[in-house]
Amino acid sequence: MKLTILGCYSATPRTFTNPTSQVLELRNHLFLIDCGEGTQVQLRKYKVKFSRIKHIFISHLHGDHFFGLPGLISTFRLLGRDTELHIYGPKGIKEAVTLFLKLGDSWTNYRLIFHELDSDRSEVLFEDDTVSVQTIPLDHRVYTNGFLFSEKPAPRKLNVEAVHKHEIDRSQFNNIKNGANGLSANGREVSNEKLTSDPPHPKSYAFCSDTAYNEAILPLIANVDVLYHESTFLESESRLCQKTKHATAKQAAQIAHKAKVGNLILGHYSTRYKSIDLFKQEAEEVFHNVELAEDGKSFNF
Repeated sequence: MKLTILGCYSATPRTFTNPTSQVLELRNHLFLIDCGEGTQVQLRKYKVKFSRIKHIFISHLHGDHFFGLPGLISTFRLLGRDTELHIYGPKGIKEAVTLFLKLGDSWTNYRLIFHELDSDRSEVLFEDDTVSVQTIPLDHRVYTNGFLFSEKPAPRKLNVEAVHKHEIDRSQFNNIKNGANGLSANGREVSNEKLTSDPPHPKSYAFCSDTAYNEAILPLIANVDVLYHESTFLESESRLCQKTKHATAKQAAQIAHKAKVGNLILGHYSTRYKSIDLFKQEAEEVFHNVELAEDGKSFNF
């Protein structure tokens, strides 16, 4: 599981920071999460192949989370894309994007599929044999969802030396990887434990931006390997949280602690602060495994 931060600051773009956008690579999928201004420039800068993006998840319709989307869709068209593109986001996103395309007379030459959301309960948005993606309802000034990306258990790993030792025919390999016992050339049953090893632990990633402190999400994100949680303010400005429906670094850490997550990544920083190291210092008073999102930074888990 690899997470690349394209942008992680709140509100307006600057020459050296970008609003929210990130790319998650999971089981051969490449998911784009939010698409603030400048996203396609960041994708080029960090050499992310546009053609691999087939699913885009938009948390909410504030500009610093989706104003880059119409431009990216248009660029896909100019590059001759023919693969369909799925966009998941709040109700209204289709109208917003298609208005740009209509006024510019620049309809896509590829299939554009919108999945508009309005439920206040968690729902599965995408699922195949390897991963699933579901919403995490958040508490913000407008309808907002986070997203939970979960790997499904992989097949067991075949022990090549063991299957040769026991003279297991190749035709049995798939069944063995799925948990079946093997049958040797002389008809003797060989237990699966002798022929395989455990697969890697299925990984999970929860993206939560933007939101006020909200313990209602705890059951959904419990024990995830990695939690990205917004931390717009420090505690010195916590008075602003109620009005803006944002969180502090300490509040993000409290959520991580209560959910027993493996790692916490902070982001969506207000630009009023001189150093983002202050966010880590504050969060580590509550939770130890804290990382700071930074534009262009990649995390491998």
